Amino acid sequence: MWQKTDEMKKIIIVLLALVIFSCNEKSSTIKESESSTNIQSEKNKLRYLKEVEWPKAYREQDTVLLDRILGDDFQMVTNDGEWSNKIKQLERIKQTAMNHDSFRYEIKRLEILENNTAIIAGTGHIINDNKESIYQSSNVLIKRNGIWKAVLSHVSGFKELE
Repeated sequence: MWQKTDEMKKIIIVLLALVIFSCNEKSSTIKESESSTNIQSEKNKLRYLKEVEWPKAYREQDTVLLDRILGDDFQMVTNDGEWSNKIKQLERIKQTAMNHDSFRYEIKRLEILENNTAIIAGTGHIINDNKESIYQSSNVLIKRNGIWKAVLSHVSGFKELE
């Protein structure tokens, strides 16, 4: 009789272990799925910021929007190799309206790192008087208090296409 009870206990323990293991696997899968969904949601926010809001701020000379996008520690290296910062960029858009017919930004790399840092890099396409110019840029953003803030931009390779 004791032997059957011990065997039953072993079977119950094995079954409980399998149930617990199975629950942990499902929980892990759910967490991975939620994490993947969250990353995609953040990428969508970043894509909208870079493709829609940032160009809009420059096009409409919207210093409030640009102030929200740029971190206070923002720095930029221009195509000419000059350094700029948030204050200079806000002053620039106050004084200089964009004078092109259309603009679009083609994202070639969008990556979110584990430390709430994002990299966005790609090509800007400017059309003015039926002529296209392009440039390359890379941006580093940090998520602070739930808001993505640009802290670094680099622009290079500006050229007119024939």
